[in-house]
Amino acid sequence: MHNFVYNGNPGRVIFGQGTISRLREEAERLGIQRLLVLATPEQADQAAAIAQKLGDRSVGLFSKAKMHTPTEVTAEAMEVVTETRADGLLAIGGGSTIGLGKAIAFRTDLPQIVVPTTYAGSEATPILGETENGRKVTKSAPSILPEVIIYDVDLTMTLPFTMSVTSGMNAIAHAVEALYARETNPVTCLMAEEGTSAIAGGLPVLQQDATSVSARSDVLYGAWLCGVCLGSVGMALHHKLCHTLGGMFDLPHAQLHTAVLPHVVAYNRAATPDAMARVNRALGSTEPARGLYELSSRLGATMALKDLGMREDGIDAALDQALSNPYWNPRPLHRQPLRELLTHAFHGIAPL
Repeated sequence: MHNFVYNGNPGRVIFGQGTISRLREEAERLGIQRLLVLATPEQADQAAAIAQKLGDRSVGLFSKAKMHTPTEVTAEAMEVVTETRADGLLAIGGGSTIGLGKAIAFRTDLPQIVVPTTYAGSEATPILGETENGRKVTKSAPSILPEVIIYDVDLTMTLPFTMSVTSGMNAIAHAVEALYARETNPVTCLMAEEGTSAIAGGLPVLQQDATSVSARSDVLYGAWLCGVCLGSVGMALHHKLCHTLGGMFDLPHAQLHTAVLPHVVAYNRAATPDAMARVNRALGSTEPARGLYELSSRLGATMALKDLGMREDGIDAALDQALSNPYWNPRPLHRQPLRELLTHAFHGIAPL
C-alpha cells in the first residue's frame, strides 16, 4: 500500500427518521441560546415550522439565501446576526442555505446546526464557495465546518424527483473527484465508492416510486459520504470548471455539476485507471464517463449547458478564467481538449 495522509474532520451526525425532534436537544448541548434560522425564500415556511421546535431559542428567520452564496446576501444576513444577537445558526435546506450559514460562520465563528433537505453533501465539508462580481472563489477553514448535521429522511420525502436526481449527481461528483484527488487515500476511496453506489442505486428506485423510504434513506446516506469525501481531500478539474461556470453565468448549481461530470471523467479517464475502476464498480458500468452520462440521462437530467442558460460565446471566457488559477488535476490541462470538453457539455453530446 502507498503512503497516505488522512484527515478526519470533526462533527456530529444524527441520521434517521424523525431525527428533527432532537433539534432543541442539540442546541442545548452546544450551549446555543439564540439561534438565527436560515433558508431560501422557497423554503421559508418549512424553516419557520421547524424553528418552532426550538421555542424561545429561535430569535429570527433570514430567508434570502441564494445560489452560489453571493457576498451581498451574506452582508445583509450579517446585519440580522448583529440585530438579533444570535449566538448560533440553523441552516435548513440545500446548498444555497448551507453556503450562507458557512459564510456567516466564517466571519463570526458562530456554531452551526444544519438540517439538509436535499442531497447536496456540502454540509459535511469545511469548504465555502462565495461569488462576487461574477467570480466564484472557494476557501477552507475549520470555522466553516458545521458542528452538527441532522439528517432526517422524512424531510426529503417531498423533494421533487428532478431535484433529487441533480442533487444526487452533484454529490456523486464530490466522490468521483475524491477518488483521483492529489490527497486521495484508502479511507476516502472506500467512502467515495460506497457513497456513489448508494446514490446510483437509490435514484432509479425513486424514479419508479418517489415515496420509497428505503431509497430516500440510501441516497441521503450516500450524499453524506460523498460530502465527507469533498471535505477530506482536494478537488480537481470538475469543481474548478463548475465554480467558474456557475459564478460567470449564474447557472443552477446541481444541474451544472450533473451535466459537466461525465465529460471531466472522460478527460481524466486514462490518467486515473484505479479511480475509474471504482466508479465502474459503484455504477455497475463498463465505461465510467458513459455510465455517468447514461445514468443521468435515463433519470431525466438536462445534459446540455445551453439548456441551463449558458451562452456558447462564453466558452473561451470561461476557459480563460479557469486556466488563470487552475486546481491540481491528474491529467495536465491543455486548452484545446478542454475547449472540446466544454463544447460537448454545452451541446449535451455524450462523452467519447
